[in-house]
Amino acid sequence: MYQELLSDTSFFELLGRIDEEQAERTRAQGCPCGGVLHSAGYPRKPRGGPPELAAEWSRRASFCCAREGCRRRSTPPSVRFLGRKVFFGLVVVLVPILREGLTPERFRRLEEQLGVSRRTVLRWRRFWQELFPASRQWPRVLAELVPVDRHRLPGSLLAAFTGVAGGRDRLVAALRWLAAGECWEPAR
Repeated sequence: MYQELLSDTSFFELLGRIDEEQAERTRAQGCPCGGVLHSAGYPRKPRGGPPELAAEWSRRASFCCAREGCRRRSTPPSVRFLGRKVFFGLVVVLVPILREGLTPERFRRLEEQLGVSRRTVLRWRRFWQELFPASRQWPRVLAELVPVDRHRLPGSLLAAFTGVAGGRDRLVAALRWLAAGECWEPAR
């Protein structure tokens, strides 16, 4: 089921709408200095999505304060782009999970479909197994998403959303939760 979402354009469009809603909320809040926020999106070259995705998928929403002297940037959380990762967040979360249950042949096809190398998948697994549990986000995981087995990440993270029925909705809930935190930064 999860593997099908990697090529489901409508699912990617849903994630885009979630990002648009979050961007509008950020813009409506304005700058902490009281200034108006103007659009200052920046280009991204995301990998791993269906080839027929629209061009707007190559821009990340961001805003800049219009008040002279402030110019503070406000970038809303994104369920499409997790931090500075090049691949779509959906891919970064799902491929390490899928890797566990795939035959070598199926994984080779998945690599070809998404353009992700084995080395990249190993790096993502290292992120989930070592870096994520050392992030500033980890105490939040332990407090809000019990039980999460750090040795089975990111699969146990998805499984922690027990109140959400269906794999598609569970994945959306997990991406929203991940986007709301600062899990991509190391702990200080």
